[in-house]
Amino acid sequence: MKIAIIGYGKMGKAIERIALSRGHEIVSVIDAGNQEDFNSDAFRSADVAIEFTTPSTAVDNYLKAFSQGVKVVSGSTGWTARMDEIKRQCDDHGATFFWTSNFSIGVNLFFALNSYLSSLMKGFPQYTPHITEIHHIHKLDHPSGTAISLADGIIGNNQRIGRWSETSCEEGTLRIDHIRLGETPGTHTVTWDSPVDSIEIRHEAKSREGFALGAVIAAEWVASQTGFLTMDMLMNKIISDSKSDK
Repeated sequence: MKIAIIGYGKMGKAIERIALSRGHEIVSVIDAGNQEDFNSDAFRSADVAIEFTTPSTAVDNYLKAFSQGVKVVSGSTGWTARMDEIKRQCDDHGATFFWTSNFSIGVNLFFALNSYLSSLMKGFPQYTPHITEIHHIHKLDHPSGTAISLADGIIGNNQRIGRWSETSCEEGTLRIDHIRLGETPGTHTVTWDSPVDSIEIRHEAKSREGFALGAVIAAEWVASQTGFLTMDMLMNKIISDSKSDK
């Protein structure tokens, strides 16, 4: 498969290593200094572009890739207020786009566990949820996209919690705290606290390699798909394939 990389920081370099190790070809690498390469034959030859950049540049990168007929897999966060615009590109203009707040397979299992725990807590109002996320000092947005996905999983499965906030602790509000520390790849903790005890689930990334591998696995799948695609779709396929192999 031919892959273009958009964003050549630490994640972009990790994606390059993983993609090459899985037998793929990197046909184009685009960073801040060579934006004109979006218009190159090399970029247009890509089956999929994998994009990890910044909240302020991500959507423009998607639109540039779509204009060249290239499918996009993205892990950029902090831009999702414009998600409807990207969905329209898929629905009305034939673009293909895959986004998740976190490509780690472990994190996506963590999402499922988080949603299940939240649904269990509907009958136990003495427990109040709280999320803490820790990332490296270079991460610009907060809370993290993963923390927001965890919050959505709690809110969607427990009618006692109506919204999330980084500042408010009022009843019915899920508090999210963020910490920026060194080169930490990412740690997310969900705590349900009561006056007598606490229940805690936690995911800690040990390196960026898990995210990079997940992004390449997503690109391998997206190459044969069309439209607006989600991690839930990919996880369902992985689970289905694992069952059929038994």
